[in-house]
Amino acid sequence: MDLARRTAERVARDSYGRLVAILSARTRDIASAEDALAEALLSALRTWPDRGVPANPDGWLLTAARNTMKNAARHDGVTRAALPDLLALRENASEDGPAFPDERLKLLFVCAHPAIDEGVRTPLMLQTILGLDAALIGAAFLVPPATMGQRLVRAKAKIRDAGLRFALPSLDEMSDRLAEVLDAVYAAYGAGWDAHDQPASSARGLTDEAIYLGRLIASLMPGQPEAAGLLALMLYCEARRDARRDASGAFVPLDRQDASLWRRDLIIEAEGLLTAASRFGQFGRYQCLAAIQSVHVQRPLTGRTHHDALLTLYRMLVERYPAIGARVGLAAVLVEAGRGREALRELDDLDQASVEDYQPYWVTRARALHAVCETGASRAALATAIDLTQDEPTRAFIRSLLNHSAPYAPG
Repeated sequence: MDLARRTAERVARDSYGRLVAILSARTRDIASAEDALAEALLSALRTWPDRGVPANPDGWLLTAARNTMKNAARHDGVTRAALPDLLALRENASEDGPAFPDERLKLLFVCAHPAIDEGVRTPLMLQTILGLDAALIGAAFLVPPATMGQRLVRAKAKIRDAGLRFALPSLDEMSDRLAEVLDAVYAAYGAGWDAHDQPASSARGLTDEAIYLGRLIASLMPGQPEAAGLLALMLYCEARRDARRDASGAFVPLDRQDASLWRRDLIIEAEGLLTAASRFGQFGRYQCLAAIQSVHVQRPLTGRTHHDALLTLYRMLVERYPAIGARVGLAAVLVEAGRGREALRELDDLDQASVEDYQPYWVTRARALHAVCETGASRAALATAIDLTQDEPTRAFIRSLLNHSAPYAPG
């Protein structure tokens, strides 16, 4: 039973998007493909313990899911052609189109089709290809899970009802769709980063998957500096993974991490990617975020964090991409630079309804309030942050700050 469950979990983690791509390539009905694959996984858990795990688990699941979809079609009285295999996507591509080295990458660009509502393209990729549930996707986009679930259902219905053609885009079309694809890869990396220390989370392992896809995109589109910027950003973060926890498993904030534990090879690779991207002279969100990380990794060399450089980069980011995360990041740097009042003004200018469940906002607010000696309000903000924190080591760290009245923003 354990072997069957582990194998089913591995297939669900590693092959989910590829199998959904195969199952939905002809019908365009992503929801039905997901339902059929879920039924196949349940069937595997029922039969594999008694009959043994098949030599080709992916193929077994694909056949079982196809049979489920065929039976459903017959039951509904709908005549459908036999479902194609991966060649269907290749057949829809133009002869001079790009050579995709990974089936999931193909479907990422397909899901960025301009006929799909812009606001749901990236969430659709995260669920369909990368296997995140509506709750994780909603958290990434600061949207309630029920609302995100409804958006995804409507998007899948539109694909099915409109019969959107699952054709590969040309290189020019790929450039137009690149932003949403990069956003999906980065959101997947973030989900994996948050879940890395949670063994039961379905998002574990997504960091490696995201970096793998980031490398593919950067190699496929060498003329796109944002692709290199995203890969650099993920590598900077990945380089610090082993320093996030101490020997006891406790959380360690960025400026207290042991830099000797940072992976120098990943940092060097990231620096090279960022330098190459900068030669294009095109400002981009991911290049800017990577540059912020580059400033942080200079601390072991200079002995200090260059706050002026961080403020410059965050202001550039907020000016062009005024997302909540960027504005909260700017406020955090203002606190670190000794400008608590200015940080509070930045936080007060945010739409309060949109940040009420955003944990970094409350931690940063607590630090800003503490900096201007509003201790009571600072402690209340920290208490809210604790309630919003899912990761137990991080909760323990923030709780210790509450106990010692010394707010600090985790990095």
